[in-house]
Amino acid sequence: MATERLDGYETLVGRWEADTHAAAFADPAYRYFIGEFAGRPVGFALIRDWASPAKVTCVKRLAVVEPGQGHGSLFLRRAIDAMFEETDTHRLWIGAFPENLRARRAYVAAGFAEEGIARGSAFFGEVFRDEMILSMLRPEWQARRARDGL
Repeated sequence: MATERLDGYETLVGRWEADTHAAAFADPAYRYFIGEFAGRPVGFALIRDWASPAKVTCVKRLAVVEPGQGHGSLFLRRAIDAMFEETDTHRLWIGAFPENLRARRAYVAAGFAEEGIARGSAFFGEVFRDEMILSMLRPEWQARRARDGL
C-alpha cells in the first residue's frame, strides 16, 4: 500500500484501502507479485482474473518504488512470464491513462500492443477517465521468448 501511495501516483496508479487489498489477497482470482532487487522491494503488481476460464488476465495495478531505475521493466517482464508460464492465459491486458507516457512506453517495450482508447472506462479520483488499452497474446509472448533465446 505504501508504494501505491507515493507522491504523484494518486493520479496514475490507483489506491485501495487495506480491507480491499485483504479481500483481493484472499480471492483466488487475484495474485500479487512483489518485485525485489538486492533484497529490497522495488514494486508490486496486482493481477485480476488469474487462471480465468476465459483465458484472459488483467494487470490491474503495477507500481514501482523508484521509476526510471530499470527495475520496473525487469519486474514487469518477469511477472508477464509468470502469468503465461503458470496459467493457460491467452490474452494479457493492461490499461494506462493516455497521458502516462512513461507507463505506456514501458508496456510497449515489454511486448504489449496498444489497442486504443476505452472512453470513460476508469472511475478514478471520483471522475470517469479514458484508458489506453494494451494487450499481449500468448503467441506474441512465445515469439518474444524464442527471439530472446529463452
